Amino acid sequence: MEQPLDPAMLAKEEAWLEAVERQPPLRRGLSYLKRGGPGYLLGALTLGGGSASASLLAGAAFGYELLWVPWTGMAIGMVMLLAVAHQTLSTGMRPFEAMRIYAGPIFAYGWAIGALLSSVVWHFAQYALASSVLVDMAAAAGWATTRPAMGAVVLVWSVVTAQMFGSGSRWTKGFDRLLKLLVWGIVGCFGVVVFRTGLPDLSAVLSGFFSFTVPEDRGDVSGLALVLSGLSAAVVVNMVFLYPYTLLARGWGRGHRRLARFDLLMGMFVPYILATGLMIMAMAGTLHAEGAFQGAGISPVEAARSLEGFVGPLWSRWVFNLGILGMVLTTITLHMVSAAFACSEMFGWTFGSRQWRWALLLPVPGVLGCVFWTSLSFWVAVPTSILSGFLLPLVYVGFIRLQRNRDYLGKDRPEGFKGALWLGGMIFATLVIVVFLLWYAVTKGPTFLEQVLATL
Repeated sequence: MEQPLDPAMLAKEEAWLEAVERQPPLRRGLSYLKRGGPGYLLGALTLGGGSASASLLAGAAFGYELLWVPWTGMAIGMVMLLAVAHQTLSTGMRPFEAMRIYAGPIFAYGWAIGALLSSVVWHFAQYALASSVLVDMAAAAGWATTRPAMGAVVLVWSVVTAQMFGSGSRWTKGFDRLLKLLVWGIVGCFGVVVFRTGLPDLSAVLSGFFSFTVPEDRGDVSGLALVLSGLSAAVVVNMVFLYPYTLLARGWGRGHRRLARFDLLMGMFVPYILATGLMIMAMAGTLHAEGAFQGAGISPVEAARSLEGFVGPLWSRWVFNLGILGMVLTTITLHMVSAAFACSEMFGWTFGSRQWRWALLLPVPGVLGCVFWTSLSFWVAVPTSILSGFLLPLVYVGFIRLQRNRDYLGKDRPEGFKGALWLGGMIFATLVIVVFLLWYAVTKGPTFLEQVLATL
């Protein structure tokens, strides 16, 4: 990102793209699968504590009724991310600078500060969840350990993998491969658990995918809060910030626009829908079906143990927990990377510089989450998701302004029916988030602060 790209490498890349464009669709898709990367990075980031908490609690409390939430939230996010990809690849301009010049400083700095704050705040819940899961996995194997000790292990992992991100092409390729392995490994873990618990009723699943209902509260679980949390956890402000820089870091340009769309679909959208859907099904077919759900205070350890009677200790205490752990570890690492990018853009630091690497460590105090949240429940992550959701409309409006700015996009500004449809989709996506936020503020606002304070 800081040095001119190798002309020979660019020529080779352009020749590859031209050859792939002439291939039949199926073969072209297989070629794209080998070359993708930024989409998997987003998939690894969005498959974290927020999406896990919202999905598992939704399935345990409401069965299959909220299966529509994950794919709807991701579809809304895809509309915006496709616009981000189009804008970045068409202009090659650094997104923060583009936002500052063509949308306004309020949108640019609100975006960057929101990405930084959400990365830091979310870290606490991620460490609390990771340490809890590791302690339970160790206990299942007969080993004694503590949450702080496991938090230290996660800290070492996250610092090492985050440093890999800016350590040269060889390490970056290794990082990409690791993300792809973890993303599909997460899906595989939950798929095995659902298979072991018994395949769900297809009609109930289809009904849940298209119900678009907000269920009444069940005990201490708010149906509206879970819907808003699920919509907010699908695409969060820091992943919107990080994504365009990963495109620039790979030297992608106009010719990569179709590849970027495919990469978002297969690296983020599909794995997210599969993982969250499988988590909801696992809880719906066990805790909800058996009437064993005890309320929002359920912890990840209790959820894993509750599955033990259905699938045995190996599949519940190891495979289920391994899926949760994979989600949390990737998210912790990418929160650190996102924080570094936000700081480098606001303060003009060079990518990979000493300041950039120090900025990677800004979310590290989140390791204290494994000390102070001694009885973590899934509900801990729900208020955090909602807080992050309040930052999204500002960012979305900024990209809507960029999408219509001729000075910024020039001949690449979408025009005609396609352009109007795309712009309408972006506006609709923004309004959906705003409506649910206002609905929640009016109906649940007085108790929301109490939930946040109780979480802390």
